[in-house]
Amino acid sequence: MGAHFSYSQNFRGQIAVELRDVGTPVRPALPGAIAGEVAALLGRDLSRLAPSVIGCDLALVGVHYDPAEALRPGWPVHRAAQDLLDRMPGEGFGPRTVGFGADAEGKAPETLHADPGFSGGVLRVMPFVLSGGAVAEASDALEEELFDRGLAEADVALALQDGLGVQVEHVRYQSLRDLLAMTAMQYQHVGLDNLWALLDAALLEPRSEFVLAKPQEPLARYADGEVRIGLLDFSAWRQRDADGATDRDQLEQGFALFEMRQRQYAAVLQAHGVPVQYVHCPQADAGCLA
Repeated sequence: MGAHFSYSQNFRGQIAVELRDVGTPVRPALPGAIAGEVAALLGRDLSRLAPSVIGCDLALVGVHYDPAEALRPGWPVHRAAQDLLDRMPGEGFGPRTVGFGADAEGKAPETLHADPGFSGGVLRVMPFVLSGGAVAEASDALEEELFDRGLAEADVALALQDGLGVQVEHVRYQSLRDLLAMTAMQYQHVGLDNLWALLDAALLEPRSEFVLAKPQEPLARYADGEVRIGLLDFSAWRQRDADGATDRDQLEQGFALFEMRQRQYAAVLQAHGVPVQYVHCPQADAGCLA
């Protein structure tokens, strides 16, 4: 990753919930009472790993999201948790532990709604934040401990099963940094290392510029909060990626694969909340993306 987190204000993490069956109906949010119960259990478990957590405010969002929704510029779901905590009464009267869930009709606050278009995955995440005077010390300890010792207790898994109405396979606590590392590894495993480099810049160094101009990969540039992808016609692509090739069928197949790769890049970037703009590049040169 290209940057380090600052925990001067809050620690961002999530409960990672692995569902037993893909595609089974899942309630979009924990009922309010169960969200509060899970938040208390979370605070208990985190304080065992990092005693200074006891001195922190803790807010859990009892809505489950696809990991891509948690890994978006500005960390919107974690920011929503902090905003709700900031509006809660009781600040200055000791550490608060709160869980935000659904009301009696099963509806969560509109600002917390998960995108239904990303609801089919087996891994879901519930964001939480820690804040307060002890957060820097707690954060350092949790970054050291969560990766190896973040498995949740059985009562947490049971509460989540009851609240979501679904069978749960595994439940772990993670830092946001852990989720980033896990996602990077997954993308690299399926050959999307270069795509991750674009995402890494958008997420961790949003004011930076990153240009991807490797052969066989989409021509792309991240800058000013968006990714521009170069549209190449057949002749420009051939000059760039298949110079010297003569078999027409292989060339057409290669160009089709290249265009499919472009669409894949765009879809993943947009899932992570990174705007994508297509730009015609007749010379297949990254200069057209400036």
